[in-house]
Amino acid sequence: MQRLVIGLFVLGTLLACKESKTEKNTMVVSYPETKTVDTIDTYFGIEVKDPYRWLEDDRSTETETWVKAQNRVTHGYLETIPFREALKERLSSLWNYEKVSAPFTEGDYTYFSKNDGLQNQSVYYRKKVGNGETEVFLDPNTFSEDGTTSLDGMSFSKNGKILAYSISEGGSDWRKILVMDVETKELIEDTLVDVKFTQISWYKNEGFYYSSYDKPKGSELSAKTDQHKVYYHKLGTPQSEDQLIFGGTPEEKHRYIYAMVTEDDKYLVITPRVSTSGNKLFLKDLSKPNSNFITVLNHTDSDTYLLDNQGSKLFLVTNLNAPNKKIVTTDASNPAPENWADLIPENDNVLTPSTSGGYIFAHYMVHAISQVKQYNYDGTLVRDVELPGLGTISGFGGKKEEKTDYFYFTNYKTPSSIYKMNVDTGDIETYWQPSIAFNSDDYESKQVFYASKDGTKIPMMITHRKGLELDGKNPTILYGYGGFNISLTPSFSIGNAVWMEQGGILAIPNLRGGGEYGKAWHIAGTQLQKQNVFDDFIAAGEYLIANNYTSSDYLALRGGSNGGLLVGAVMTQRPDLAKVALPAVGVLDMLRYHTFTAGAGWAYDYGTAEDNKAMFEYLKGYSPLHNVKTSVEYPATLVTTGDHDDRVVPAHSFKFAAELQSKQTGDNPTLIRIETDAGHGAGTPVSKTIEQYADVFGFTLYNMGYRVLPSKMENFKD
Repeated sequence: MQRLVIGLFVLGTLLACKESKTEKNTMVVSYPETKTVDTIDTYFGIEVKDPYRWLEDDRSTETETWVKAQNRVTHGYLETIPFREALKERLSSLWNYEKVSAPFTEGDYTYFSKNDGLQNQSVYYRKKVGNGETEVFLDPNTFSEDGTTSLDGMSFSKNGKILAYSISEGGSDWRKILVMDVETKELIEDTLVDVKFTQISWYKNEGFYYSSYDKPKGSELSAKTDQHKVYYHKLGTPQSEDQLIFGGTPEEKHRYIYAMVTEDDKYLVITPRVSTSGNKLFLKDLSKPNSNFITVLNHTDSDTYLLDNQGSKLFLVTNLNAPNKKIVTTDASNPAPENWADLIPENDNVLTPSTSGGYIFAHYMVHAISQVKQYNYDGTLVRDVELPGLGTISGFGGKKEEKTDYFYFTNYKTPSSIYKMNVDTGDIETYWQPSIAFNSDDYESKQVFYASKDGTKIPMMITHRKGLELDGKNPTILYGYGGFNISLTPSFSIGNAVWMEQGGILAIPNLRGGGEYGKAWHIAGTQLQKQNVFDDFIAAGEYLIANNYTSSDYLALRGGSNGGLLVGAVMTQRPDLAKVALPAVGVLDMLRYHTFTAGAGWAYDYGTAEDNKAMFEYLKGYSPLHNVKTSVEYPATLVTTGDHDDRVVPAHSFKFAAELQSKQTGDNPTLIRIETDAGHGAGTPVSKTIEQYADVFGFTLYNMGYRVLPSKMENFKD
């Protein structure tokens, strides 16, 4: 049994200094006993022990007991942090400002969402088009007493008279779909159940398409799900009669299939995927009864999707032979790639387009910063859209007939604001800005480029309070992701704002594996090149230290999901780099990740241990679970996960924490915080989110040696 000594500091000495040099009483805290089992897997003749395999059973009493015991130890530790409540109070105070969404019109009503400040879930409101009083339309806070049932998505029928909306319970990826009469706000059908990874796309006003898996035979939170299917639900009929439209063929597994009906109701668009990258593309002409699917692409060598159509003319976005993406046109009568014509060619920056008001808005990333160009449907440039500043733009998704559209702007120090644009004239005005007790002018962001291990230049945004002294002693969070073609672009976070108020630095590099520089950047961080991502992250930490932003004693590594893998791999490869490690909902067992839920779909990025011996050895070589060593002092570690996470199952975190606790050398704590009735993150109630931030930041600062919040230690330096 491992033991941990934590300090309880005398109140009168709290203001004395930053380092843990005060007089202290000690309390011995014991980690829960975690049994080991003799489970051995054999890969290509090589035996691999898995002593904590029993923790994969999320339905067992033993696992439940272990979770409760770990949480008692973790919360017991966190409660000793003298400024934890102060952090929580500041987070709550800063969080408590009104947040609204851009309005949108469906049928006779204009809708928008609003959160008064600390509501667990945002509430949807509406008013009659033209006039009428605002009223509550849908309040997700009433779905459950504790706020853990959240609204996932909304989709209105074409006439706006019926709403289908999906909900998530306890943070699970499994959804339910409810159908409501918009005028009366009454549910009009039985609830659709066991729905997962879906859009809800209406055909006229008759019914809608959705996607799901067959319910697994084992645990619904961890059993493998890899046969996605598309169904059509006709209003007025039970779910048992829903028509299977696509998928379910035993010889061909499509792990993710999404269905969308075009705005003019002419085509059903199907995009089957076997992994998280690459898709096939099929169309079905809904104006012709019993029509067959039209093949646009019958391979998964690209990411290609339908942007829009004008009758049979198709506008496609693709990275086929265009790593940064381009827009092409073709005709549905013969839509194969050899008949594509470039409309907006590929350039040096990654393209993510949308349509609104009869125009195409081409959103480009230039070193992870947004630029937007507006085009006509014939490909002629209308204008460069004048943006409020350097940051991230989202929006531009209005209907064809709507000439007023809205977009959001944010960056690391600026809360999200909404702007209103006349798409014909290009005139832009501020629609809404938040009233928040955070002065962005007191902070600065700058982008630097540093060299990774192989010489590749990596961009990184560094944000902190203006005038911060670069003395190597600033508490710093290095946050990363680096995978699945996902781009980290500047965005405001209340949690990060509170961190920076404490004199903290936020550093976010754009690692390989992401999508910031197109497909080549993504591929450079996948499979047998995954180590590039870890090297990029390590080099970011070394840059911050070499340039006196911080030092190893004041550096924390943070990331979630694939970013949790990043933190786990780097802390086991370079335990000396940082003082604190914060892997959240991480993919930490790289030999078995693909055996849970939809994990097999991640093989495009990771490969699997069954692929071949070289891939097995590579995965085992960096898998965090399999690279914890004895006689090594690892950073103070707070692993976080949710008991309802059925995307990256909590067994990853359970096993990794158990392995660390059994082998950690020295006094740095190794704790796991397991949120109950929570999943991978989406839909988490505000109250739980605030508690999580307070615990994570409290743990981080406490283990950097702080005994009072840095913001209370005005101008103090050791």
